[in-house]
Amino acid sequence: MANIKISSKVDDATWKELRELAQESHKSISGVLTEAIEDYVRKHRVRPIVLEHLSDSIRENEELGKLLAK
Repeated sequence: MANIKISSKVDDATWKELRELAQESHKSISGVLTEAIEDYVRKHRVRPIVLEHLSDSIRENEELGKLLAK
């Protein structure tokens, strides 16, 4: 997989902690950032199967939703 170069700004304290974490874990800063981005995306992406289940639930409980809206 190809790598791309990014640019961003973080405060000094966060940068210092990132450098320390990279050193402690014997990883490059790039490696730590890649891992953090992957983790963020994984945690915040809504999976299609979740949306499908939500849609099914709404459809199955449509009558209940109407009653609760009254």
